[in-house]
Amino acid sequence: MWELDEIKYAYLLFAIPFLVLIFLYNLYWKRKKQREFGDRDLVRKLSPEKSLFKHILKLVVVLLAFASLVVALVNPKIGTKTETVKREGIDIVFAMDVSKSMLCEDIAPSRLEKSKQIVSQLINQFGSDRIGIVAYAGSAFPVLPITTDYSVAKMFLQSINTDMVSSQGTSLDDAVRISAGFFKEEDKKVNKLLILISDGEDHGEGAGTAVEEANKVGMKIITVGVGTEKGGPIPLRKNGVIESYKRDSNGDPVNTKLNVEALKNISKSTKGYVSGNNTKEVVEYVKKALDNIEKTEFKSEQFTDYNSQFQWFLGLAFVLLSLDVFLLEKKTKWVRNLNLFNEKDQ
Repeated sequence: MWELDEIKYAYLLFAIPFLVLIFLYNLYWKRKKQREFGDRDLVRKLSPEKSLFKHILKLVVVLLAFASLVVALVNPKIGTKTETVKREGIDIVFAMDVSKSMLCEDIAPSRLEKSKQIVSQLINQFGSDRIGIVAYAGSAFPVLPITTDYSVAKMFLQSINTDMVSSQGTSLDDAVRISAGFFKEEDKKVNKLLILISDGEDHGEGAGTAVEEANKVGMKIITVGVGTEKGGPIPLRKNGVIESYKRDSNGDPVNTKLNVEALKNISKSTKGYVSGNNTKEVVEYVKKALDNIEKTEFKSEQFTDYNSQFQWFLGLAFVLLSLDVFLLEKKTKWVRNLNLFNEKDQ
């Protein structure tokens, strides 16, 4: 198992294509000036030892050294052993509504993006709880099975979008059934919490059945309502630009509203409804709810003793930069005999 200690430095690798472009432009500029100076073959004969291959080789060496330095900054770590860790917590599944109505921007930046912010902030508050993620619209499917790896959970969270489910509507019973399926048979004693984040629209007749299924597996439900009761249109974007708004069969713009009552009915047994328009309020509400839920001890295997590997890449960068110093720009005999890039004298 491995992890990246400072992933933010990985963005420096995007500088490599720009360095290559600068090299190519410089090469073009030199060729242009040579043509202005005189006949190209004559100029080449005036500097017969000059090698294009060596220029390219030095560039490759420097770029490899730069990449090695960036990887050293990122500091990849490798787990050397696994051990069983005992934790106290509960199992939490986030069921996220990804129907088209979640694109509505009546709450900034949009209902879906607000939902992601809420889940991300909640994950930051957890210590030893296990979490999973389900996405649902007309049907539901697991995005992330139960895990204690919060960094992976956040990565999967950011990939959630309204195109993940082709069938529209809001199949809450599917979401609960999939969520309940996350829990292992041997974990019956572990308390379970379902945090359902939605605008409450179009839940259909399956809501009552879903609540009954949740009760059967001992799952408590908290619903988080995202959106406003005034509502708003559903923008349809292409390449980040709004092209139009979703319309009904009569051609009128669809106005989607937050359905508070539907969400309250889903969590009425635990009185677990909270407005999601204020992230801080949601975090405080869930924290209080967790304080009232008994924690269960469970075991999980995880890698420990992560060893930093940056020194290998730092050493490689040093070797490559040292090699670059000794690489001369003039031709060597064996390279000249290969006639790479048609460099032999005419």
